[in-house]
This record gives sequence, structure tokens and C-alpha cells, in this order.
Amino acid sequence: QVQVVESGGGSVQTGGSLRLSCVHSGSFSSIYAVRWHRQAPGKQLELVATIHTQTPGSTNYADSVKGRFTISKDTAKNTVYLQTNSRKPEDTGVYYCQASGHVAGVNYWGQGTQVTVSS
Repeated sequence: QVQVVESGGGSVQTGGSLRLSCVHSGSFSSIYAVRWHRQAPGKQLELVATIHTQTPGSTNYADSVKGRFTISKDTAKNTVYLQTNSRKPEDTGVYYCQASGHVAGVNYWGQGTQVTVSS
């Protein structure tokens, strides 16, 4: 069982930056991809960014965050980061990390970290 823990959330003003961290207990060899999702109040879960751990440089972003957010990984620390810059009020929400194993349907979720962007 892989455990996933997010951290780094908090309050920031419009235009500010935050770096979110997602630490998973398994090694990257057991994880196919790591995704960051977010859920704004009263809205559905939105996929924000994806990094494929076995393919260097393979990342994907939602249109709403392209150019502002960057997903990266530190293999030695079993950690995936989401650097978020130029934050907007609509970036407010709970950010969740999802680690997907190589077997289809095997996913591990963290408890989420709250991010609030004030104007």
C-alpha cells in the first residue's frame, strides 16, 4: 500500500507563489504517473497537472494553469512538486495528489492541502 501525503498549502495573495509537495511511500519504479488535482468550493474535481515518472520530461497541464504551474519530481526524495506562480483567486481550492501504479485502476490519494488565494 502506497501512502501519499501533500503539504505546502496556505494563503497567498493574487500573483503570489506556492510550492506544493507530494511525498509517496513507494519508489518511483512502482508509480506510473503522479497527478495533481484540485477542487474549488462547489465545483468538481479538476485535473491540474500530470507527470509520467518513467518518461523524462513527460508532463501535461490543464489549460487554466499552463505557463503558471510547473510539475516536477525528485526521485531521491520520492516527491513530486507543483510550483504554482502568478496565482489567481480561481486557483483557490483543495489540492490533491494522486499516484497511479502500473496496474490499471490502482491509484493512491492523499488527504489534500488547502490553498487560498485572496485578491
